[in-house]
Amino acid sequence: MHRVVIIGSGFGGLFAAKALKRADVEVTLIAKTTHHLFQPLLYQVATGVLSEGEIAPATREILRRQSNARVLLGLVEDIDLTNRVVKWRFHNEYHETPYDSLIVAAGAGQSYFGNDHFRTFAPGMKTIDDALELRARILKSFEIAEFTDDPEERRRLLTFAVVGAGPTGVEMAGQIRELADSTLRDEFRSIDPSTARVVLVDGADQVLPPFGPKLGRKTQKTLEKLGVEVQLGSIVTDLDDEGLTLKRKDGSTERIEAACKVWAAGVQGSELGATLAEQSGAELDRAGRVVVDHRLNLPGHPEVFVVGDMAAVPGVPGVAQGAIQGARYAAEAIQARVTNTAGPGSFTYRDKGSMATISKFAAVTQIGRLQLTGFVAWLAWLFLHLLYIAGFKQRITTLLSWFITFITNGRAQRVVTNQQMVGRLALERLGARSSGKLIHGEDLTERN
Repeated sequence: MHRVVIIGSGFGGLFAAKALKRADVEVTLIAKTTHHLFQPLLYQVATGVLSEGEIAPATREILRRQSNARVLLGLVEDIDLTNRVVKWRFHNEYHETPYDSLIVAAGAGQSYFGNDHFRTFAPGMKTIDDALELRARILKSFEIAEFTDDPEERRRLLTFAVVGAGPTGVEMAGQIRELADSTLRDEFRSIDPSTARVVLVDGADQVLPPFGPKLGRKTQKTLEKLGVEVQLGSIVTDLDDEGLTLKRKDGSTERIEAACKVWAAGVQGSELGATLAEQSGAELDRAGRVVVDHRLNLPGHPEVFVVGDMAAVPGVPGVAQGAIQGARYAAEAIQARVTNTAGPGSFTYRDKGSMATISKFAAVTQIGRLQLTGFVAWLAWLFLHLLYIAGFKQRITTLLSWFITFITNGRAQRVVTNQQMVGRLALERLGARSSGKLIHGEDLTERN
């Protein structure tokens, strides 16, 4: 039977597997997590609106009735294009899985534009771990401010800086503002959470650049009305534990003392992109994405498809629809190959629009020439996101959580731990493959 290996369980990987449900193929999906992440709602996990389970159902549960699909938990470290083998590991156990067709949908990480040391103090927004860490950082800033006597330190603790004014940054800034103004009201005795300062920073001249000037201006006006301080035309030149330094286009600089920083600017393609490029001769763009041909294939390897955030395709944005459409195209091409029939022509992306929420009952939507703002746009956003959340249970619980939050301003997901806040940093300090050694009780005090 024709063996199809899919790397990644995001929109690209999951929708490719589902599209092959009735094909006469053997599907093996290898992913480094056990869940399918609905990334557009990650910021709501970070701000306590939703739980991680509501936006990240188990991949096995989604594919449980697909008899030709097998799910494996592991981190892919190498791909042998010559021998058609995927090499992966689970902690310190190594495995190899052969393939006849390969779909690489390993996604992308956060880009710090050459300043990777910023990551220590400003987590990105790409994974569940990122969201839980940010939730801990945000809520604990309020907690520490409650018992801090120094006015300057308290001001720093109650300053939140969000870098990047794309959809994620706008949504994050709006939610932190609402959290401070509504959810935490009357819960503290020494501080007033509503006095928190939320700063949104971007080097562009407008908020939400892909949405056009008109929606950008309306979004900025709504944010400022909420109390978000928008600083455009400003790039981050330094960032540390105490705060961040901005440089404006006129050459002036400003230092913002902020305990909690969120990085929502830029993406970097998976490291597997470099592996594929080295073996196939494919080019990588500035974001580390693989430049594929008009059929989403690697040069000289028609059996290998690259989709989603890993693929650099002209006119295809790094959004869920790009990954979904690319995945379905790859699945159709594989089915045609297996049945020895004519395959699809060149891949064509169909833009279904863009959406972003600003605050409760306020959003912006762009579908072709149609532009919507306010409550109507928010309803459209609500419906579309419910439609694409995987799993009936997740849709119902998400709807209930939204109802509670929107009606009462309460947020049920406010549990935070020290482990959530420092777990990532601890594992990075211990180094690669440390998790497997920890599980087996090995001593890591002396490392090679």
